[in-house]
Amino acid sequence: MAMTLRTDDELERALRVLAEAEGLSRQEVVRRAVLERYERAGHRARVDESSGRMIERWGDVLDRLGSV
Repeated sequence: MAMTLRTDDELERALRVLAEAEGLSRQEVVRRAVLERYERAGHRARVDESSGRMIERWGDVLDRLGSV
């Protein structure tokens, strides 16, 4: 699927430097950046969910430990 990405001078420079340094196309640099951000967002949601469950289960213990 095709997509047009509008860039400015700063983004063009960053893409060029990263692509050259990593031996990739500018398109591949953008693709990897988007997928990495997507995965981090999913990881963050899983951590938040897990933290919520742990606080619900162990919150009273953590409060008592914090007051020692």
